[in-house]
Amino acid sequence: MSITIYHNPRCSKSRKTLELLEQSGITPTIVEYLKTPPGAETTLRHARLIGVRVADLLRRGEEEFKQANDLPDLDDDAALAKWLEAHPKVIERPIVVDEANDRAVVGRPPENVIGLVGK
Repeated sequence: MSITIYHNPRCSKSRKTLELLEQSGITPTIVEYLKTPPGAETTLRHARLIGVRVADLLRRGEEEFKQANDLPDLDDDAALAKWLEAHPKVIERPIVVDEANDRAVVGRPPENVIGLVGK
């Protein structure tokens, strides 16, 4: 199973999601997205795999989101995905992707990952 987690080690939900993956016998590829932000195409893919608009992947409570004066139209998925490339702190976390089966979930709550990995 090829699993990737877009992870923030400072986030308790992200840490718990990683722990659940490891308890399921999975050693995921870990992408610390604040250090290595996903590109716009990756964010568009994540939204498609999860079945949501890019706007649904926003952490609207983040100060960076609240104070953004360069935020594109929230209905423009392509522009918003490009904006998130420069503002990765605003991306919902963690995102877990089953690369082999083109499926993904947001690990909020962390137990969402169980359905993805089938354990």
